[in-house]
Amino acid sequence: MIADPIADYLTRIRNAIKANHRVVEIPASNLKKGITKILFEKGYVLNYKFEDDKMPKTIKIALKYHPVTKLPAINEIKRVSRPGLRRYENSKDLPRVLNGLGIAVVSTSKGLMTDKEARNLNVGGEIICYVS
Repeated sequence: MIADPIADYLTRIRNAIKANHRVVEIPASNLKKGITKILFEKGYVLNYKFEDDKMPKTIKIALKYHPVTKLPAINEIKRVSRPGLRRYENSKDLPRVLNGLGIAVVSTSKGLMTDKEARNLNVGGEIICYVS
């Protein structure tokens, strides 16, 4: 059993990028699916597929690389709130990652969203991770 499934999710992506893998397969959960959708919408991953028909349920993520330089779209992906130390912020105190160039994934009462969307809706929540 994994103590922190979100940290495992982020570590699998980080390790796949360091190994220059094109696709990474991760055990699925609703929170991981939400984070994957946000990464896709913001252009950090090329594509994704939820495989709910087989057990255990998995998420296949196609990682995005620059076509010429072969550099990954994700430079850094970091867990912020963890089981031992949860980090909650209100809408005014939500962090700006790389002065607005990166995103912070926030779990709010209105669902999973980026820091910019949470600021616009004036909601705070738990900061899940930083992506740049």
